[in-house]
Amino acid sequence: MGVNELRRSPMMSHLLEALDRGEDIGHYGRLAFAMIGHRFLERDELVAWLTKDRDCDEQKAKALVQQVESREYNPPGRERILEWQAQQEFPICPTPEDPNACNPYRELEMPEEVLEDIEEYREQQFEAVEAATR
Repeated sequence: MGVNELRRSPMMSHLLEALDRGEDIGHYGRLAFAMIGHRFLERDELVAWLTKDRDCDEQKAKALVQQVESREYNPPGRERILEWQAQQEFPICPTPEDPNACNPYRELEMPEEVLEDIEEYREQQFEAVEAATR
């Protein structure tokens, strides 16, 4: 895993290239990058990438990574990414018109624990709906 794996996603490659150029990818761009990146990068490497954003110093990057790790955020889906993109200037998704683009679950091979978390969440949702209809 690592940066090479992230580059398999056109969206993450777009974010990595913008960070390499020192661009401000916006609050939601950093959040999406951190939520996806923390599943593929070591903490220090993720912080180093985030600090390439001209609007994100080391303290801000460490706080964001800590938040993502402590809350065990799973990567956002395409719909959430597009919602976030609408709230900022920087385009998180470089090709929003493509319905297959910017879906980390389609573009990357997610670690097993992410898939298990999602399956557990769906089971809990199903149980809650069943309990509510009884």
